[in-house]
Amino acid sequence: METRTKTMTIEDTVAMWTRDPDRARSVPTVTARVEDGQAAIQAGPFALRADLPAPLGGTNQAPSPTALLLSALAGCAVAFVYDTLGPQLGVRINGVEASARCAADARGLLGMDGAEPDLRDLAVDITVDSPDGEDAVAEVARVWQERCPIYLALRRPSDVAVSFRAA
Repeated sequence: METRTKTMTIEDTVAMWTRDPDRARSVPTVTARVEDGQAAIQAGPFALRADLPAPLGGTNQAPSPTALLLSALAGCAVAFVYDTLGPQLGVRINGVEASARCAADARGLLGMDGAEPDLRDLAVDITVDSPDGEDAVAEVARVWQERCPIYLALRRPSDVAVSFRAA
């Protein structure tokens, strides 16, 4: 019953956004500021924290920005597959698990010779528990790779406008 309710909601949303595409457009904005030595992050009504490990000057009291990026990828896999794609594609999904990882060299953050600060070898492993079988899960995977905004932002990055100013 829950899947049918979600499908109706998604179908209603598709119909509404077909009639009025501007209602689907948004400009998500997240702000951060230093608070108690950590990044205090505000994402709409949600508050998060980020910190760095002690060797990089942080206090290691909150997830690192890298962990938050990987969380966004794994979280988009779980939420988007379970909440949206399963119901929209008519695939019954009992559960979804995801694990995201990357290779990093913290020496790059300190500007040390021979080390790059960028993340490499990003990967996400997604397990979908569905009674509908491997073909149905393969279709969910195909559509996820076409539509997941976090995956697409990492896979096909766009320019980022950066501005620094003195307060």
